[in-house]
Amino acid sequence: MVILGGLLISAACNRGVLRPPAESVRPIDASPWTTNAGAIAPTPAHVGPRNAALSDSDLDALWERQLMVPVAGMVRASLHDDFTSKRGSDRIHGALDILASRSTPVLAPDDCVIGRMFAGPVGGIVIYATDVTSHFVYYFAHLDGYLLGLAVGDRVAKGSVIGYVGSTGNASADTPHLHFQVMKRGAGRAWWDGPPINPVSFFALDGSRP
Repeated sequence: MVILGGLLISAACNRGVLRPPAESVRPIDASPWTTNAGAIAPTPAHVGPRNAALSDSDLDALWERQLMVPVAGMVRASLHDDFTSKRGSDRIHGALDILASRSTPVLAPDDCVIGRMFAGPVGGIVIYATDVTSHFVYYFAHLDGYLLGLAVGDRVAKGSVIGYVGSTGNASADTPHLHFQVMKRGAGRAWWDGPPINPVSFFALDGSRP
């Protein structure tokens, strides 16, 4: 949990067997992506509650990452911004739920390093990754499974398949989706638990099809 703007934000909205697909992880030095036309630079109004842990320089640095929507075939215009949706009486979502068909590929939104992979009762099958500068953390929850062979420490390029949309953990079984969260890297050992940033206006690229 993170306290942000006086509200408690849950680190997950809602198991761990590898799926069999054998796609390979694209190397980190893959050709750079070209930004889609119409990308709009973010402003503080787009990022939800703010606190002293998030500066304008943090937001500028995130925009420079030119994030890709992390679900294959998903375009930015179709995203529903539920970052500030209430979760109980004292929490907000602090993430995006991206609805998609079960087993739709989940993509690395940025050049990433895989930091944690595990299954739990809340997030189900999850992945935590950092950008290559270790400034930001990307959290993917409710996965149906991981890309076969993906491991902690792997470096993957933007647009690489890392997992598959599912409904594991406390997600509704009939509503597969990706719970996607962006955070500034936390201080100390709990690097995966920093303040969340609303990613909606930081997507510069639609989700590619592998």
